[in-house]
Amino acid sequence: MTEDSRGCPRTRLRAEVKVNHPNAGEIRSHTRDISDTGAFILTHGEPIALGDIVEVQVQGLPGGDAPLVRMRIVRLDKEGMGLEFVKD
Repeated sequence: MTEDSRGCPRTRLRAEVKVNHPNAGEIRSHTRDISDTGAFILTHGEPIALGDIVEVQVQGLPGGDAPLVRMRIVRLDKEGMGLEFVKD
């Protein structure tokens, strides 16, 4: 998928995140960009797969913990993983 074919514009944003993965455990990393439908998170070779459901929490926000958000891995490349929000 090219940048131009996405349904929602992406905004570059570096935010510290904690990702809870069922196999890889807790992954601490950063976002590369976000959109209304998901985010791209930088990874370092963790054992993850397309379709896996993870919980993501933004770290370091003032005023307490951010909510845990369920997301699905929809894209993997050498830099990281593309995630989409999972609607309950």
